[in-house]
Amino acid sequence: MWDTSKDYRILIAKKSKDLYVKTIEVGIFRGHWNKKMAIDTGKKMDNDFQSLLYSYLEGDNLSNSEDVQKLRDKSMEIIKYLGGENWSNVFLDSSPKEDREKTIENIAKVKFFLDTILGLKNRLSLGPINDPIVGIDIKLGEVMSVTKHSNSDNLMICNVNLGKRAVTVVTNDLKVKEGNKVGVSLLPPQNLMGITSEGMFLGMNGSILKDVQGELGEIPKGIPMESLNETRNLIESFLKS
Repeated sequence: MWDTSKDYRILIAKKSKDLYVKTIEVGIFRGHWNKKMAIDTGKKMDNDFQSLLYSYLEGDNLSNSEDVQKLRDKSMEIIKYLGGENWSNVFLDSSPKEDREKTIENIAKVKFFLDTILGLKNRLSLGPINDPIVGIDIKLGEVMSVTKHSNSDNLMICNVNLGKRAVTVVTNDLKVKEGNKVGVSLLPPQNLMGITSEGMFLGMNGSILKDVQGELGEIPKGIPMESLNETRNLIESFLKS
């Protein structure tokens, strides 16, 4: 029997909801939006997660369950309460210069939550898999630009094209360059010395994989399993935080 109470996909989704609620409660977002309903709708997800964690459903019955659909519906409601499909750009444009760094970080946390919830159905459709990496997105990206971190000589800031979106990744691999094809784990955002990193490059032995195969924005192909170890560790840390 599929033990959903220990399923990483559900646990990470629930944790991302907690991160979202905390971010919205304490973060400062300027613009026209409904803060109260955005928070209340997130909190109402608790009942849906409770049902999923102690569900007896399996396979397609679980991924297509009413609880998964309710979570998706509430996520779409939250997007509406945040201001609509363009919510992140509105928040960023409305942010004064002194708040811009924190606003970027908070927007990234909300995006991580929405991606996690909206992708839950597809992840659960893969069946019972006891591996932390199944709970997040890992995509093939292309490095579009690289700049030195202004606050650290040991970090590089990369703008990475994932096909349908671009993300910022901060790395300590100083040899990364424009055009590298990389695997990106989309993890809970972290502020690294003033820059928000939305994920981590797959790598091993102190350097990232720079010639990853596959289709842009899709799951990388033929990557060494060892390159996923740090991602697993960070996911476990996130769940324990």
